[in-house]
Amino acid sequence: MTPLRTTCPYCGVGCGVSIVDGRPQGDIDHPANAGRLCSKGAALGETLDLPGRLLRPVVHGRETGWDEALDVIAAAFTRIRETAGPDAIALYVSGQFLTEDYYVANKLMKGFIGSTNIDTNSRLCMSSSVAGHVRAFGEDVVPGCYEDLDEADLAVLVGSNMAWCHPVLHQRLMAARDARGTQIVAIDPRRTATATAADLHLPVKPGADVALFSGLLVHLADTGQVDRDWIDAHVSGFDEALAAAQRIAPDLAAVAASTDLPSKDIEAFYHLFARTRRSVTLYSQGVNQSVAGADKVNAILNCHLATARIGRPGMGPFSLTGQPNAMGGREVGGLANQLAAHMSFTSEDTERVGRFWNAPRMATRPGYTAVDLFRAVEDGRVQAVWIAATNPAVSMPDAGRVREALARCPLVIVSDAWPTDTTEFADVILPAASWAEKDGTVTNSERRISRQRAFRPAPGEAKPDWWMFAEVARRMGWAGQFAYDGPADIFREHAALSAFENDGSRLFDIGGLADLDARGYACLEPIRWPCRRDGFSASARLFAGGTFPTADGRGRMVPLASASPGQQKGRSLTLNTGRVRDQWHTMTRTGLVPRLMAHTPGPSLTICPADAEARGIVDGGLVRIESEQGSVVLRAVVDDGLRPGDVFAPMHWSDQFCSSGPVDRLVHPLTDPVSGQPDLKGTGVEVYAEAEAWRGLLVRRHGSAPTLQDGVYWSCSPIDGGRRWELSGTAPLPEAADIAALARRLMGLPDEAELASYTDTRKSVFRFAGLLEGTLDACLFIAVPGTPPPDTARAERLLGQEVDGPARLSLLAGLEGAARPAGKTVCSCFSVGEAEILEVATARGIRTTAQLGDALGAGTNCGSCLPELRKLLGNCAGSRPEAA
Repeated sequence: MTPLRTTCPYCGVGCGVSIVDGRPQGDIDHPANAGRLCSKGAALGETLDLPGRLLRPVVHGRETGWDEALDVIAAAFTRIRETAGPDAIALYVSGQFLTEDYYVANKLMKGFIGSTNIDTNSRLCMSSSVAGHVRAFGEDVVPGCYEDLDEADLAVLVGSNMAWCHPVLHQRLMAARDARGTQIVAIDPRRTATATAADLHLPVKPGADVALFSGLLVHLADTGQVDRDWIDAHVSGFDEALAAAQRIAPDLAAVAASTDLPSKDIEAFYHLFARTRRSVTLYSQGVNQSVAGADKVNAILNCHLATARIGRPGMGPFSLTGQPNAMGGREVGGLANQLAAHMSFTSEDTERVGRFWNAPRMATRPGYTAVDLFRAVEDGRVQAVWIAATNPAVSMPDAGRVREALARCPLVIVSDAWPTDTTEFADVILPAASWAEKDGTVTNSERRISRQRAFRPAPGEAKPDWWMFAEVARRMGWAGQFAYDGPADIFREHAALSAFENDGSRLFDIGGLADLDARGYACLEPIRWPCRRDGFSASARLFAGGTFPTADGRGRMVPLASASPGQQKGRSLTLNTGRVRDQWHTMTRTGLVPRLMAHTPGPSLTICPADAEARGIVDGGLVRIESEQGSVVLRAVVDDGLRPGDVFAPMHWSDQFCSSGPVDRLVHPLTDPVSGQPDLKGTGVEVYAEAEAWRGLLVRRHGSAPTLQDGVYWSCSPIDGGRRWELSGTAPLPEAADIAALARRLMGLPDEAELASYTDTRKSVFRFAGLLEGTLDACLFIAVPGTPPPDTARAERLLGQEVDGPARLSLLAGLEGAARPAGKTVCSCFSVGEAEILEVATARGIRTTAQLGDALGAGTNCGSCLPELRKLLGNCAGSRPEAA
């Protein structure tokens, strides 16, 4: 049987996935990944039957059918549009959309409702790149391709933990280094897994990238490395950009002062870039998520434009997209400041799109970007908001205020596949089809369009997002303009619009795909744009010939005004937020897969040793983080990989997984003035040690949250057959005689359940097992801080099994029994734990990750665990750390 080919739903690499016997695996024929998948992609099969799916529409807390739910939305939108105007309606959508979903939503809002108040969570990750591209190139175009990683002699990674966030591409880069000696520079405030594998790590001060790259431009000019002939023929603004760079970074000492970097390291980077023509600069959220994000992008682009290192093999700036279809959303105009098909709000473009759509009420100006959109919800300017495939109650900056806004809004519609923190605020909940059930296209970071193909029926009454928007449009009176029989109809219209009255001034042109019949769409192979009707299909790279989609055909260097944002007053630390290796966004899917939670089972705040010591913070202890926006409690990780003055927290955890809720409660709502992108990496905070009276570990068969009193911190993660909770109490434990009652409540045991216990009051150690008819239902281990934590692996294995007297005693006494604990999971792809790695490496004298891969498989799939494996091997007796 021929495998069905589809595309991974996670990051912007756009990896191909083959479905074999109903199970996902890497597609060896897809050019983006050639069969390799990351830990999340490798676990896709474990997300197919997750519990808790939304199955039926819900209106005001009552399950109903689609007709009623859609009628309610259409009637409300019509009434609000007539009484308060179209701008009182807003959509907030997602880079998880397929292009077809995006296209219909954008068309409905901008052409028919008549408002541009549709923005996307891509605003939070890629809009600074969009702004930088438009300023430099005239259009939002990524000029390079993945083959550039194979052919570069120097790769500069800026604000990108590529090893964890784009691991398939990182392994491609590592393979290129092995093959051709590619040198790697990592520019990142943290010593990440990516930085440990680099030849040079520059732990730049947060926000100082403009100063660093302005200094590079000055160095290139001073050493005669700019290409004057190319500039004279193809680039405008060089003199102005260089003069601005000289004001920001007049010399090496000024750059060192702005960036907190040693002068010798800056000089080494500058000399390496200057003498290495085949240089590619790959950047991601550390550049984009800043109040100076667009300027950071243009500081990088300026250096490539000045040296003609663009559009040629192994050269160019490369924006690594965060989401699977953030690029597709940009193509259809999913951002509030864009029209479809890379058109803008000029009168000519607005008239053109309106004519193509036969739109009765075209929007004519940009709408609210994400932060401003939720401010408009808060103050009543927006009276109805439809949130689709995203979770802003967790992911938006100043998340507490966003929640308050949603609570005030007269009509909140949420379409999603699973319950989220955001669905808690919804008046109308619509069950959406998920990845395995949807059909359409996505575009990856190198402009490659790939098909996503459904291979499972949607459960219950779940529907694709494009269908929901089209049905609302029909009910509002526009049935003729939204008469789509399926995603192929939508894609053909999208492709035709890209070519409509396009004389070549817009590079985004997929008109050559506009006449695909049903079979052609079904069988569409991965393809890069542009692919025009006249048969023109660009090479993998753009701009090598020096022609840009600007009014004069020249690339534009942008003069930049400032070096870096300042620290918030009264706050001594800067909070940086980001991703961890095995999780995706707000964990609605990956957070339910046990092996993806095993590497990092709970949220944390990482802080450097000096800052921790100054505050009385210990590794593993609780800390309270406070900002002007709010406060959260997390467990501390003391790590010398952070700069003094910086702290880091992952952005994934929500109310469903921890008591503190999202870390974005702390994040300030400041945005880039050009791109509107929030600054998610520069919030001023204070951090304090939080006293703990006791700690507990709870495992339960049923996944509902335990009944917790105030003053108890918790985080939870899935295990096979149940969930595991980590607990910390700030109030003293009750008297020994009353602890059993506390345990019974925490374990959620019914009155008839048997409670077996082990108590050592001298050490304040209390262990409980809850049994229903002899079957283990829950285990709880309580102790004071400093007591070695028990390994819960045996309790987890015994959940749901009959446990006899001797087994109960050994379980509660902490005797492990036959199986040895694996320790912390290091390789999620193959579920290989730290203890097993150390044991096998020591016993066999293993010195390299290749040898370890042969023995255990660890590190042989996505490779994102390789830096951690190298560190572990360095700790083995008789071993030395392997070179990255």
